[in-house]
Amino acid sequence: MTTTHCPYCALQCAMHLETGPDGRPAARPAPFPTNRGGLCRKGWTSAEVLGVPDRLTRPLLRKDRTGGFGEVDWDTALDHVAERLLALRAEHGPDSVAVFGSGGLTNEKSYALGKFARLALGTSQIDYNGRFCMSSAAAAGNRAFGLDRGMPFPLTDVGASEVVVLAGANPAETMPPMMGHLSAPRLIVIDPRRSATARVALDNGGLHLAPRPGTDLALALGLLHLAGVRGWIDRAYLDERTTGFEDAWAHAAAWWPERTEQVTGVPAVRLREAADVLGAAARARSAYILTGRGSEQHAKGTDTVTAWINLALALGLPGREGSGYGCITGQGNGQGGREHGQKADQLPGYRRIDDPAARADVAAVWGVDPGALPGPGRSAFELLDSLGEGGGARALLLFGSNPVVSAPDSTRVRSRLESLDLLVTADFVLSETAALGDVVLPVAQWAEESGTMTNLEGRVLRRNRAFAPPEGVRTDLEVLAGLAVRLGQPADRFPTEPDAVLAELGRATEGAPADYSGVTPERLAAGEALYWPVRRGAGPTPRLFLDCFAHPDGRARLVPVAHRPPAESADAAFPLIATTGRLMGHYQSGAQTRRVPELAGAEPEVYVEVHPDTAARAGLGEGDAALVTSRRGATRARVRLEPAARLDTVFLPFHYAGEQAANNLTNPALDPVSRMPEFKVSAVRLEPAPPEPGP
Repeated sequence: MTTTHCPYCALQCAMHLETGPDGRPAARPAPFPTNRGGLCRKGWTSAEVLGVPDRLTRPLLRKDRTGGFGEVDWDTALDHVAERLLALRAEHGPDSVAVFGSGGLTNEKSYALGKFARLALGTSQIDYNGRFCMSSAAAAGNRAFGLDRGMPFPLTDVGASEVVVLAGANPAETMPPMMGHLSAPRLIVIDPRRSATARVALDNGGLHLAPRPGTDLALALGLLHLAGVRGWIDRAYLDERTTGFEDAWAHAAAWWPERTEQVTGVPAVRLREAADVLGAAARARSAYILTGRGSEQHAKGTDTVTAWINLALALGLPGREGSGYGCITGQGNGQGGREHGQKADQLPGYRRIDDPAARADVAAVWGVDPGALPGPGRSAFELLDSLGEGGGARALLLFGSNPVVSAPDSTRVRSRLESLDLLVTADFVLSETAALGDVVLPVAQWAEESGTMTNLEGRVLRRNRAFAPPEGVRTDLEVLAGLAVRLGQPADRFPTEPDAVLAELGRATEGAPADYSGVTPERLAAGEALYWPVRRGAGPTPRLFLDCFAHPDGRARLVPVAHRPPAESADAAFPLIATTGRLMGHYQSGAQTRRVPELAGAEPEVYVEVHPDTAARAGLGEGDAALVTSRRGATRARVRLEPAARLDTVFLPFHYAGEQAANNLTNPALDPVSRMPEFKVSAVRLEPAPPEPGP
């Protein structure tokens, strides 16, 4: 039996893995602060992913896109990839090769991938799918606090509070074990849908505010206005610990309740009630505001999260025990993945790639001249959108991601991937993206290798290897090392043992904002709760900002933000707004969970959740096949009627592929700060789907 952590969300629930009576791997829950001995449906079935029938165990290669894949040995595959990369770089320059990573990779792999891109390839073109998840909250947190750690406090703190605001988060479905920490506080849920979490709130005396999609920022401004006029603002805290309140208040002052109601659709009486419930708990220093993807995945996501942070600061919540602001990180290593160099603008430890001192520090660890490091590259969607075009990359190496399903405007992304001269994916199955490629490299899965993850609280933990990978399968670190040597790197520059990479990561992050220099295998094995920063020779930091914030003057910033409409609005041709989200039984692009019979059987196809009156106007009823169409594409979905839904809004889960892909609809309009696409607001029309073609 091996104790390790779940492969899915950022709770990183602990589990025991062992071989079951049928000879197959099996999982059962283990005690850990985030899951407290529980698992969700995905966790219970997670071991089944290791043995799916279409698991790849040999590299696949095809000479051209018109032919099929053939199995080859590893030397043939890696030689082919290296030869093509060297030729493209020689003809078109280093930025003709791009790398796309994942918030599911371990810290060691995230670090190695960024190092590989900048040294072995010399390219600035690297980003990752976490840009689609937490980037707006990271940008807002950095400018408000001077540092981004999703939750700057342990999750267990939240359960002891009186009130928790969940703005754009649905943990009852996306992170069910988290709800054990939310059973005592009174919940205020901000969500256009009557989500599972909203139902829990209403069933237990809480509140559900259902704004029109794209108006969350106005709602947060309206609550700040009410906090001011109803006397809940903590003036002493603002004077002592913050700057910028007056400028922020100048925007909120205009959002009286009736105006906020007109824009958001949330009744003024509910706004006043929410402000008073939250304000009273804040005065008792017993309230938290937590944001999720619903607040972030907008073309104004950074400003929307900033508005929630401004409200938290005005109430005196951050930097005090018993209260605070936090972002609910989504992907398993969404926190660590955004810290260690696979983002276009970052070096390890949250160092900025355009900071000369940071470049010098990291270059010294890597043994290269700082001038050899490339500068910032394109963000995730911009990178994908530029592929194959003039000035864009001609080759893409992709690790742990499936952007044909997960990226916005997926039809456009598919066409860009198909235009590449070379697409190489490292995966365990032939995902929708891998199926488009030239080379597929079969890699080990979460339970077949060790490494560290950083969960939603900023706690560094260790995933332990429980099983050997199938014969013929290599780890991502081994793949990177094998390619690096073929590209001319010294053999010792890219170690393949996770502990050796962790030690180097510690040196590369020493003195950085996200300092891991004190994280060691011994401390992890001892079960020490290592919340970063963990400086060499020092203890962990479970609660940030208790003494001061991370800006040079020690003060937090309230940043003035103004509401603005979504990037596109409903009109006569597209009269409804579509929003997207997750289901309990599936994860991300579904490449893993759609292969688990129990999960696929529970939610076998995409659905569109719609109010019965809205469906009737479109000539649709429960269970009918509908076509949801936006300005970019269409999705074929089964109608699911929901009487509590907004009349102007439909919802689709995004875990499905092909004609069932919700991201056929979504808008790639980008936030100007975080470069987050606007997943949550797409103007659409709803109509009966034409009959599917017969055999």
